Amino acid sequence: MKNFFVAFEGIDGSGKSTQVKRLAHRLESLGHRVHVTCEPTTGPIGRMIRDIFTGKMPADQHTIAALFVADRMEHLLNPQDGLLKLLQEGYTVISDRYYFSSYAYHSVHVPMQWVIDCNARAAELLKPDLNVFVDIHPEVSMDRIQRGRSSTELYENLENLTQTRAMYLEAIQLLKHEEKIIQIDGSLTEDEVSKSVWGGLQDAGLV
Repeated sequence: MKNFFVAFEGIDGSGKSTQVKRLAHRLESLGHRVHVTCEPTTGPIGRMIRDIFTGKMPADQHTIAALFVADRMEHLLNPQDGLLKLLQEGYTVISDRYYFSSYAYHSVHVPMQWVIDCNARAAELLKPDLNVFVDIHPEVSMDRIQRGRSSTELYENLENLTQTRAMYLEAIQLLKHEEKIIQIDGSLTEDEVSKSVWGGLQDAGLV
């Protein structure tokens, strides 16, 4: 049984985190050793990013984008539990966000090509075997966020999420010949989205 790396993408409230858990459970039932992770990570740089997101410390948008690059490199290369090490050990890795999140969220505020260039080394080290973009209209996203939480974070407003979704679509179009990407309608039921995700994995030859 071959292991692989899948990255889930989408604006906040898209339901991708739920789909990460559902996919992990299904793969484990088939015998995969699964490692589920996310970005920003829970490491020191990831914690700094979360402090920025929750308003505990200010930062320029270029700084935020650069911190994500640093956090991502640590995510990849950490000698104990880095993604490259886990994949070499035979784990199937599912990440809730990877570099397409940077392309989308940061490009609202700074040039997309700069963000892509900053993440070039990460893309050289590890491209997902499949990027799963769970697409949802920002109005639905905001409704879910406001119903599910008592507070919102830095990028969680309708204007920014609308622009971020547009940047996702732009990045996908720009990189469609370099990356394996599927786009799924996140307004479908959880079961329907899961079925589409599984179909994407089958089409990619991963399961």
